[in-house]
Amino acid sequence: MDPSSWLQLKRTVRFGDTDAAGVVHFPRVLHWCHEAYEQSLERFGIAAAEVFPTAAAGSSAPVPAVALPVVHCQADYRAPLVCGDALLVQLEPRRLDPGSFELHVTFHCGEREAARALSRHLAIEAASRRRCPLPEPINRWLEASALGRGVQPL
Repeated sequence: MDPSSWLQLKRTVRFGDTDAAGVVHFPRVLHWCHEAYEQSLERFGIAAAEVFPTAAAGSSAPVPAVALPVVHCQADYRAPLVCGDALLVQLEPRRLDPGSFELHVTFHCGEREAARALSRHLAIEAASRRRCPLPEPINRWLEASALGRGVQPL
C-alpha cells in the first residue's frame, strides 16, 4: 500500500472554520490534526473502535484496554487560511519509545506552508491509568509510516 494514501490527506477550509476576521480560527488547526490522525488510521485499515472508546449505548464493540491521550500539542501558523482554501495535510508519525509517539502535521495551501502542528500521545492502561506499551494496531501504523519515509524501524 502506498504510504501517501494514509499520510497525505486533503481538506477544504469551510466557513464555519473561520472567525469574524474571515480567517481560520486558531483551535481549528489542532482539531484538524486529530481528524487527520483518525482518517489516517482508517485509511491504513485500523477501525476507530480498535483504538478509540465507543460511546454508543448498547454497542457491542469492546472498549480498548489502552487509551492514547494527547499529553502535549503545539501549532505554528505561517499564513492565513480562508474559506474555500484547498489544503494538503501531510502526516509524519514518529515513535518516541515503546509507549509513546508524536504526530507531526503540516498544512499546505498551494505552494505555501500555512501551518505546522504536533501532538504527543502516551499509551496508558484505561483501567489503571498507568503507562503501557502502544497497542499493536498503532505499532503497525507507526512501522509502516516509518518505512514509507525510508526509516528502518528499531
